[in-house]
Amino acid sequence: MIQAGTAAFVADNCGARVAVCIKVLGGTRRRYASVGDLVKVSIKDATTRGRVRKGEVLAAVVVRTRHPIQRGDGTYVRFGDNSVVLLNAKHEPIGTRVFGPIAREVKRSRFLKVVPLAPEVV
Repeated sequence: MIQAGTAAFVADNCGARVAVCIKVLGGTRRRYASVGDLVKVSIKDATTRGRVRKGEVLAAVVVRTRHPIQRGDGTYVRFGDNSVVLLNAKHEPIGTRVFGPIAREVKRSRFLKVVPLAPEVV
């Protein structure tokens, strides 16, 4: 689960390293975001030659969480970090590659262009 104030690693090659969630999108009283949900993030650390700069506010989709995800068959999936993939205004990924595995729940969400960029879907 990711909420406002949660730091997350950026899992793509857009140039950002760390982003902090400032808002969970999808409802006025919504507090938590899980895998496949849309959040607004502020970039806290970025490389000098990347596409994004420190301080920018962008939309992102959550691809990994430390909080366990329960699936329909009773299994749980938990990752070692909280990670997001940054999106542009059209909700398309800014980067061209995604580092590390992503959860299958991203595939079921509306962000289908993120899935082929990842090396593995868990």
